[in-house]
Amino acid sequence: MLKGIPSIISPELLKILMEMGHGDEIVIGDGNFPGKSTNENCVRLDGHGAVDVLKAILTLFPLDTYQQPVYIMEKVKGDNAPTPIWDEYDKIIAEHSDAKIERLERFEFYERAKKAYAVVMTGESAIYANLILKKGVIK
Repeated sequence: MLKGIPSIISPELLKILMEMGHGDEIVIGDGNFPGKSTNENCVRLDGHGAVDVLKAILTLFPLDTYQQPVYIMEKVKGDNAPTPIWDEYDKIIAEHSDAKIERLERFEFYERAKKAYAVVMTGESAIYANLILKKGVIK
């Protein structure tokens, strides 16, 4: 056991967060996200929601201050599904950065996720709850 590391952060995820360098990106995928088929470096955190995973990661992970650090998957055109989780994400990100969350079209998001350092698969049931975080530097 270690002190100060949220218990939701698995040893595998902690290793990945440590390995990542400035500018590397990590995806937090909801329960519907095709994590393993999108990126071979996939960590499963089934049973945990994306909000809790985001909060835990951001206790250890600096967001980039030089480039846009946070992206979310945009709703498919014509889909009027509610996305209350986006408001929660806005609040959490605001605690760690002045950046606003930028939206990416669904297939653009998937392409970016393919190039990400890793994907964290959650058990999040909210739709359009997928995020990409760009790692910054410790100042």
